[in-house]
Amino acid sequence: MFRLLNLLLSMYSRWLNSAGPKKRLFVMSTFGRRIMPEYRFKWPELDWWNKASFNRVLNAFDEMDGYNHDRRWMIDQLMRLVDTISGDTAECGAYRGLDSYIICCRNSQSATPGRLHHVFDSFSGLSQPDDSKDGSYWQAGDLSVDEQSFRDNLKDFESSIRVYKGWIPARFSEVADRTFSFVHIDVDLYEPTRDSIAFFYERMSPGGIILCDDYGFSTCPGATLAVDAFLEDKPEKMIALASGSGFLIRGLRTAAAGR
Repeated sequence: MFRLLNLLLSMYSRWLNSAGPKKRLFVMSTFGRRIMPEYRFKWPELDWWNKASFNRVLNAFDEMDGYNHDRRWMIDQLMRLVDTISGDTAECGAYRGLDSYIICCRNSQSATPGRLHHVFDSFSGLSQPDDSKDGSYWQAGDLSVDEQSFRDNLKDFESSIRVYKGWIPARFSEVADRTFSFVHIDVDLYEPTRDSIAFFYERMSPGGIILCDDYGFSTCPGATLAVDAFLEDKPEKMIALASGSGFLIRGLRTAAAGR
């Protein structure tokens, strides 16, 4: 199938090179719907795609060909909402460090100086999934990145980062006396997601944001289940983003999602 697709594209390459964006999108979506009919294409005329400073960060992490640009961009934009909110920032589940880098970039420009960024990760990949809540997509050890690689990627912000290696929530107690303006939870599974939101919720400053990267993804049903269960009796509810993930603003009563 891929050979046939490459052959057809090579036949149309001259025409594609001279065609405008709308024609190229038409060709791509026509072939794409044949291969993956449930996929929904979108218009490519988005200004942030051409944001040079953002693209430099993506390139530094070899993420220009990744599938998560939308969610990375939302981290940057949501950080703007907490610019004057007191408190540190934190990330649970850091992987290679791109999201922490974006957060630290905003911290370095913040109107609230002196913020620390706290990172919690096993650096051994995922823990054992609970099949009854997490499904079968993930396996123990997936997404493993060694701690030194993460530190090397964040060397620009070495003085303002604190790294806590270990399984969540073992080292949360070390920041129990801190308050937070922004917390990014990206641990994919039910149990660490539940432990993370339960710990940080009470330590968020009014107006602070908790963002769950895995919220609303069919590959991470446990993360969505954990968040919704925790917030069931809370005034805040998750706002599900079109790109996947969801966030809440501490102290802002939010209508239930409904059907």
